[in-house]
Amino acid sequence: MFTKPANSVGRPDAEAARKPLAASLVAENVTLTGELASDGEVHLDGRLKGDARVNRLLVGEGGAVEGTIEADVVEVRGKVRGTITARSVRLHASADVEGDIAHAELSIEAGARFNGRSQRLEPPPPSLQVVSAAE
Repeated sequence: MFTKPANSVGRPDAEAARKPLAASLVAENVTLTGELASDGEVHLDGRLKGDARVNRLLVGEGGAVEGTIEADVVEVRGKVRGTITARSVRLHASADVEGDIAHAELSIEAGARFNGRSQRLEPPPPSLQVVSAAE
């Protein structure tokens, strides 16, 4: 009687599916060991000893990562020891990164420390289609 009807295919409304996720915060006094995974944004002011696979990772000035980072967007103000693979990487002036960075976009502010290699990720070539002549 008081239930909300489902749409024609029994799935939640499209508006509910597009609702943005709240950012997760790992505070300064927290140390995580293992894998960190999220479809949303993570603010890391604590320490991560392990790999991170997130949509967006913001490493605060007191934050530190020892491991591999895979994300769409990475902003570093703290320390990273390991490889970063992301579409967009920004190293702020207080950043201290030791490791390789694979990226489509990279910005490094004056004062940032980066010891490693930078490799630009090229977009994949468009797929080719074979067209045969009509007989």
